[in-house]
Amino acid sequence: MKSLCIKTNDSDLLNYLLNELKNTDLKNIYFSENQFKLYKNIIIHYLGNDEPLFLSEISNILSYLVIDEVEETFLRRILLKNYFYFDFNEREEIIDICFDIMADDFTNLFDKKFKLLHNIFYDFISINKSIILNGFINFRLKEYLSILDDVVNEAVNSFVIEKEYLEFISLLKLYINSQDYGCNIVHIIFSKTDSILLDENKNLIMITDDIFDNKILSDITFSSNDYILNTLLHLLPKKIYIHLVDDFMDEFVTTLQLVFENRIDLCTDCNICNVYKNNCKNSKQKVPHTEPS
Repeated sequence: MKSLCIKTNDSDLLNYLLNELKNTDLKNIYFSENQFKLYKNIIIHYLGNDEPLFLSEISNILSYLVIDEVEETFLRRILLKNYFYFDFNEREEIIDICFDIMADDFTNLFDKKFKLLHNIFYDFISINKSIILNGFINFRLKEYLSILDDVVNEAVNSFVIEKEYLEFISLLKLYINSQDYGCNIVHIIFSKTDSILLDENKNLIMITDDIFDNKILSDITFSSNDYILNTLLHLLPKKIYIHLVDDFMDEFVTTLQLVFENRIDLCTDCNICNVYKNNCKNSKQKVPHTEPS
């Protein structure tokens, strides 16, 4: 016979354990709940012959308990300890991002956490007859907490990047709304491989370094899309037609929509789109004068 005593004063953890023990498929297992001086104890007796199976089942239950009942508390503790300068609402947003991260990589991350917890619990209860659950969880799970620490760090980075992005958008909108129109129309021929700008007469707008001698955003490292954005900030068109010639739309298009708002029109099937479809990279010529349909 193998016996184990699990000690805890946490009613939520106690109820979780009792419910899981009631629903276990493991045979020849008996348990009782007792109140002692310091703790409420769950005493488990296993009368079967497969002790490793019993230890594995109890380790499974304890591992699920940590993930289901305690993990969020650990995330909040890590966040408050390492990033105390965020206010309550910001921390709540970061916690939501933590759960998004874990959901996006659920299988790999869950398996990693569960295997680690299972091994820790199994090794302990295989040589000990009792476990003080809260103390064990708080002081014996450093490797597991390291995984959660990585999740929190990733969530904070995502939050900061998103916050800076939104501030960036707000600054650009403020600048645009404070300026007069510089031209009437700019067409963006946008595709996965390359994008070009045309003026209202369908002539190619040359992007040269001269445009950026006094660039507005001096701290940006320019990619091709950054050059497009800064050219638009330089030209300040009244209307911008974005021609999605291969029906491709990425975050840059979304950014333009946020910055220029109702100045933006998306188009996928006008005369300009049809001219540039499938040969955007090689299209440098002037196209027939037609307004977007």
